[in-house]
Amino acid sequence: MTKQEVLGTIDEKGPLFCELSDAIWEQPETAFQEDYAAGLLCQPLEEQGFAVTRGLAGIATAFCGRYGSGKPVIGILGEFDALSGLSQKADVTQKEALHPGAPGHGCGHNLLGAGALAAAVAIKEYLSHHPGEGTVIYFGCPGEEGGSGKAFMARDGVFDELDCALTWHPGINNGIMSCEMLANCQVLYRFDGISSHAGSAPHMGRSALDAVELMNIGVQFLREHMISQARIHYAITDTGGYSPNVVQGHAEVLYLIRAPKNDQVAQLKERVDRIAQGAALMTDTKMTSDFIKACSNTVINETLERVLLEQLEALPTPNHTPEEVALAAGYNATVPGEAQLDDDRRRRMTREQVAQFQKQKDDPIYTFKDVYLPREPQSGSTDVGDVSWVCPTAQIKTATWASRTPGHSWQVVAQGKSETAHKGMLYAGKVLAATALELFAHPEILDKAWEEHRANLEGQPYVCPIPQGVVPRQLNPGKK
Repeated sequence: MTKQEVLGTIDEKGPLFCELSDAIWEQPETAFQEDYAAGLLCQPLEEQGFAVTRGLAGIATAFCGRYGSGKPVIGILGEFDALSGLSQKADVTQKEALHPGAPGHGCGHNLLGAGALAAAVAIKEYLSHHPGEGTVIYFGCPGEEGGSGKAFMARDGVFDELDCALTWHPGINNGIMSCEMLANCQVLYRFDGISSHAGSAPHMGRSALDAVELMNIGVQFLREHMISQARIHYAITDTGGYSPNVVQGHAEVLYLIRAPKNDQVAQLKERVDRIAQGAALMTDTKMTSDFIKACSNTVINETLERVLLEQLEALPTPNHTPEEVALAAGYNATVPGEAQLDDDRRRRMTREQVAQFQKQKDDPIYTFKDVYLPREPQSGSTDVGDVSWVCPTAQIKTATWASRTPGHSWQVVAQGKSETAHKGMLYAGKVLAATALELFAHPEILDKAWEEHRANLEGQPYVCPIPQGVVPRQLNPGKK
């Protein structure tokens, strides 16, 4: 079976994958609550002959579908969770909630899950004509947004048999995601004091809210004395009440701590812990911490990335109708400013590459292939990082949104069912499937990828940054 015939499977079944993506968009579910989306994706896997296993790592919405036999074993990673509070009507160029306060697919994971499924189904089609040449496993990975589902799965050994893992992410351009994403951890700090009348008996009270405020001030001073690549974010999730004439007896603050390496995050967390303890001492309150989740930094594999790059460059990017271009221009008009190269990218690009970007930067939809710049530093995080510690892992991005669309925004949600989104999703599926076929045909590439992987780890074993005993859950601030 030729590569062209295999990729034709994605065109043939394209309406199915688009329908799945749209259905997930229409019923957005947040971390570890994605029962509808998980069930929806399992159904076509079973219909296509995959052996489906649900409840991986004890997570109800984590699953996999396996097809084929023997090695290499290639994993395709899919996601399908939404973001809270980002409900938005589709195909409109103004912010307008579909269901106020409800979640929405502000990171495009409805597309990610369905596009990865398209790749897995196409690979399965190839393996059905070439038995014994290898195995494909589609992984349904819940809770990427704030839950680090893949880290919990990696801790349980779910990815241990893989020879490599491939995935993609929706975005504004087409290229390789050679991103050195940050490790992180998320911790909820609770303070308990004594309530009292703030006017007549303030001396009887011990303010938990004071403790939260003092902790936050302490962390502000810490920022001057940590590495520049680190980040510390926080949200006060419980202020204790609405009455200023009451000394607040309970308050909570949620912290997200990031740094380039797992051990740096652990060290920074210890310092934040001590600040929290100090705030409790200063206010005569009691502090307890609740470790929510963590994820590892990404381990880049240029060997795999260059195979993805070859396939991405060989396959044509989608064409767009004048109506699609006009709609994209409408979304771009809602974003202030103009497209710019950041200083780091500009320094790493040739003059010709910079000039080419300048020519195309105002296009409403990016149809060009982005410059491959290995190991680009990033300030974000992803639980794909944990998979990348277990086996060689690589990712691509494709243009599913207008060229100036900001991440985690209402504009992302509004474009989630568009033809532009569908075309970019199917294109991603083809690139991933074509890459898998190259790896089946040339398993020596995987030997080289593993050599690079081991060299990158420098002898360090994978140790999940989530302690044993911490279980996956949807965070519910304010609840003990």
